[in-house]
Amino acid sequence: MKMSFPLLLPLLVLAAAAHAQEPCFADYKASRDNPLELQYGVAEIRGDCTVREAERELRPRLAADDWQLLEVISTFGESGLEERRESAGEYFLRY
Repeated sequence: MKMSFPLLLPLLVLAAAAHAQEPCFADYKASRDNPLELQYGVAEIRGDCTVREAERELRPRLAADDWQLLEVISTFGESGLEERRESAGEYFLRY
């Protein structure tokens, strides 16, 4: 059965919108001086679910508390949250 383009287009738009609404998270490493402190954290990313976007969003959030972003390790969906909760401790979804 053939599907015409006018019928297929709304389905594609709906699928793209559903994908764009999926929550996105990033795990990262940050540091702060005097005294030297290191943190591993998990944060929600509001833009595209990419490492580049996570870096762009996290730098100012962390800098507000004098943290310097060292590295965004990865981005992931909700399914990766629980396995990182304990490791992130107080920095789980803090920024």
